[in-house]
Amino acid sequence: MIRETLIKEGIGRDQLTIHSDRGPAMRSQAVAQLLATLGVTKSHSRPHVSDDNPFSESQFKTLKYRPDFPDRFASQDHGLDFCRGFFHWHNEEYCHWGIGLLTPAVVHTGQATAILEARASVLAAAHARHPERFVQGVPRPLTPAAEIWLNLPENRPTIRTLELPRDSKFVPQLSQSH
Repeated sequence: MIRETLIKEGIGRDQLTIHSDRGPAMRSQAVAQLLATLGVTKSHSRPHVSDDNPFSESQFKTLKYRPDFPDRFASQDHGLDFCRGFFHWHNEEYCHWGIGLLTPAVVHTGQATAILEARASVLAAAHARHPERFVQGVPRPLTPAAEIWLNLPENRPTIRTLELPRDSKFVPQLSQSH
């Protein structure tokens, strides 16, 4: 599965770190050799720490706090069906604040730019019709961070966010009459 995913997603050597718990499967020599062969760095949670991966922990919390999360799963198939539905919703439908109110699927498939451009056009049109409603000027769509790190490498001193120049196609320009 790991090899197939790397090929499918076009991920080359030394581009990926896989973070996991300290379960026996992920600590096995076979997995370690596979990851080394594929040029994948492996990272494990600290011993006896359950919240070492904030992205996974956040996703588990979202899963467990869904209104339709059952008290118990009646069977393995029930659990699989529930999780399939959840992950479809989480990745394809749910707009995440941290990635500019886009879905992970939209960002992953490269559609974010077109959607943000369309949002900027709608906001500019709303401002043009009723500038008095926008006391801070033309509103701008949220944009996803350019980089997100669990453990920032030592040679990267800061986490950068996407800063758009005023002439960006995401930021509608006002005419001189405004």
